Formats: sequence, C-alpha cells, structure tokens
Amino acid sequence: MKSHDPNWTKRSGITILEVLIVLAIIAMIAAVVGPRLIGYLGRAKSETASLQIDQIGNALQLFYIDTGRYPTDSEGLSVLVNAPPGDSSWQGPYLDSEDGLTDPWNRSYIYAEPGDNQRPNVSSLGRDGQSGGDGEDKDLEL
Repeated sequence: MKSHDPNWTKRSGITILEVLIVLAIIAMIAAVVGPRLIGYLGRAKSETASLQIDQIGNALQLFYIDTGRYPTDSEGLSVLVNAPPGDSSWQGPYLDSEDGLTDPWNRSYIYAEPGDNQRPNVSSLGRDGQSGGDGEDKDLEL
C-alpha cells in the first residue's frame, strides 16, 4: 500500500496574520452589533412590563365587576390569583399565576388602591428600581 504524502511547503496552511485579521473583523462586527442587541433586550423588558401592567389592569376590572370593589392595599395584587378570605363573590383567579405579578426585573409591581371614583394604580419603577428615569429606567404605570 502506498500512503499519500502531501507536498507541504512553507506557504501551506494559514498564517498567524490571516488568523489575526479574521479575529479583528469578528471583533469589529461584535462591537457594532453588541450594543444594539443589548438595547433591544432592554426595550423588550420595558415593553413586557407595560403589557403585564395592562393585563393586571384588566384583571383588576374583572375583580371589580365580580366583587364590586378593588383590592385594598393590604390585600394587594395577590387577590387576583388567590381568593381573599371570606369573600364569596370572588370568581377568580383573574391571572394564571403569581409570576405575572413580578416585573421583568424581578420586583413586585406596586399597587395602590384608588381614592374616590378613581382607578387603582399599578406601576413598576423600571430597571433602576427608583422613581423617575429615562429609557429602561423610566417608571411604567397603569
């Protein structure tokens, strides 16, 4: 049997310079694309929070229709998933699970019962968890 003996020369294969050029091109592409992807992720979290707040608002309206009242501050939003003790008019659950009561930044939504003839307030403090802010740090509310 004959084995095939390739003719290797000094120019065979890839040089280190060619590898470095390819790595530099990949690094430049990552530098341009990376920040945009992070921006999309942040915007997606804000949009998710806004949609969840709207869903909680709808669940609060259903709770109001069934019980004739909004939850109290002490009951909080958990009454949308678990029946309050002694309330026979509760027809829930109004949300699938308590996971919907947590914003995309893993903090509970803030609930404030309404005053006279007002709607309840549901809000999230955004990414930074503090009042105010712009972009991802912007407060979101119903």
